[in-house]
Amino acid sequence: MSVDLPPLHSGKVRDLYDAGDGRLLMVASDRVSAFDVIMAEPIAEKGRVLTAMTCFWFEDMADVVPGALLTADPSEIQRALGDTALPPGWAGRAVLMRRAEMLQLECIVRGYLAGQAYEEYARNGTVHGMPMPEGLQLASKLEAPMFTPSTKAAEGHDLNIDFAAAVDLVGAEDALQAQAVCLELYRRAAARCAEAGFVLADTKFELGYEVCTPDSSRLWPADAVVPGETPPSFDKQPLRDWLAAQPWDRTPPPPPLPPEVTSAMSARYIAAYERVTGLSLGDWYGATP
Repeated sequence: MSVDLPPLHSGKVRDLYDAGDGRLLMVASDRVSAFDVIMAEPIAEKGRVLTAMTCFWFEDMADVVPGALLTADPSEIQRALGDTALPPGWAGRAVLMRRAEMLQLECIVRGYLAGQAYEEYARNGTVHGMPMPEGLQLASKLEAPMFTPSTKAAEGHDLNIDFAAAVDLVGAEDALQAQAVCLELYRRAAARCAEAGFVLADTKFELGYEVCTPDSSRLWPADAVVPGETPPSFDKQPLRDWLAAQPWDRTPPPPPLPPEVTSAMSARYIAAYERVTGLSLGDWYGATP
């Protein structure tokens, strides 16, 4: 599908268009990536889940930091676009945003030890170059949530950095503000997830774009978290685990995903949205009759 608007960027998941008058149209696809490689197979309903969950968090956390979201209502988007038709398949996936300058920093907050942070800790006893207490295990709860930034790479892999490097990259004022905002957003989101029976192990904030979705977070059932073991996940981790077990060197093309992997991932994403928000994805824009 396409729209008669100037394209600005096509990322791993989202496509961005210039909607005029200082506005952007952002569309979340069903594409999925792992290890910075886009898979060939889509994940059904993924784009709607990411859009619905992001909009939920924007509204829920509006008192912490102002958001760039204008509307996700397809009829309101269509009115704003005028004579430019919004493709019907974009309902529930497209949002109209205010144009803003993006902070050139991936803002990751970690409450538990997992993923790249655990791998680094197992090798060096550090997380993003910062010394950590001895004796931590996979899925150990950290003494306090950590702001662990990384660079935003235009191509290839992002680079994990410490806070001092973040200051060098964006300046002290912006780095400190990002740290304070993201720690508070994590605290609020983790509390909401806990009410739904989940542990928000870590999450990545792209300031102005995405908040606490299964694509950008590790979401674990709270009653299944055991230090030293890999918890079941309602996010992308099972896909990463499946890929890691394949004879693949993490460069394109990726191995084809079997239907049982894609369908299970779709079900996990929908369940995560509905359990955390208390809402039904069937009530979100673009539901199939």
